[in-house]
Amino acid sequence: MTEREIPEQYLDGCARILAEVSATGRRLTRDEIESRRVLGERAADAGHALRALVSAHLSAARAAWSTTPGSADSTLAAIQQVIDAFAEGYERAQLLAVRQEEAARREFIDDLLYGRSDLGRLAERAEHFGLRLSHAHAVAVAQAATAYDEADPVPRRVERALIARFGDRNILLTTKDGRMLCIAPGDQEDVLTHFAKHAYAATDGGRVAIGRPQPGPGGVVQSYEEALNALELAERLELDDPVLRAADLLVYPVLTRDRQAMTDLVLAALGPLTAARGGAQHLLDTLTAYFDSGCVGTEAARRLSLSVRALTYRLERIHKLTGANPADPAHRYMLQTAVIGARLLDWPAKEL
Repeated sequence: MTEREIPEQYLDGCARILAEVSATGRRLTRDEIESRRVLGERAADAGHALRALVSAHLSAARAAWSTTPGSADSTLAAIQQVIDAFAEGYERAQLLAVRQEEAARREFIDDLLYGRSDLGRLAERAEHFGLRLSHAHAVAVAQAATAYDEADPVPRRVERALIARFGDRNILLTTKDGRMLCIAPGDQEDVLTHFAKHAYAATDGGRVAIGRPQPGPGGVVQSYEEALNALELAERLELDDPVLRAADLLVYPVLTRDRQAMTDLVLAALGPLTAARGGAQHLLDTLTAYFDSGCVGTEAARRLSLSVRALTYRLERIHKLTGANPADPAHRYMLQTAVIGARLLDWPAKEL
């Protein structure tokens, strides 16, 4: 935008004020300063560029200079006061606009993730933030030891990495409840993978979960909840994977859908372990390490910091107490399912 495109209304009274102030050497009055601030706010609201506005003010000052009887010093001081007040109003309007945009964005994110708004209206608002809710979307959630908010440098750094790689691809990156979120079209898995890579690198030991693509206006909520559930499962099951995909963890919700049936299985299959000296926990840990290592005794013993002989003794003890042999394929599935159930139900720490 050139200075010729700046409407005269934003320079209203500028020449007169410059002439009077430079001639007398006085400073601008409060009313004069406030009038410049108001014009600056109006110019910002109208979308004019500050650079062009300052240039227009300087041109007006130069045109008035030849007719101004004051000294060069007083004239320059007057110009400085006028432009400073105008820029202050401009910046004040911009800051207010940013805060209003942030509030609208936060309200939209809350409504989007909690489904508290009419879906039709929500879809209209989503277009303002680059989302088309008629399409499928997937959500990735990054969690670290410390909570994040939008003022933290990490979300900004991750967002810059995404923009540098993909540009504008209808991606929305935000924070919610201390976590970073990335919402992307469901057919752009590379976006979420790139987000997971940079978010994990920035979280210093954190974890990222990616929900499945889900269609329609409610799809974002479903994918977001899947990602949150994946993070919760990872914590309860002590999964080591830094990046979790909800599609790879579907078996766990199936196992916990009937809580009573899972409780019965845990108590029937593993309940006898409570009769062991020291309780059931160390034998449950033995089964967990044994199954997690692919039923390889040497690897399980290494994970538990035991000798192979000590591990073998524990497995035999488990067999004797439960009647199920962990090394027998016929018993293995039942025991492993019960072990997963125990971890999901936090047994034996919690009484079932």
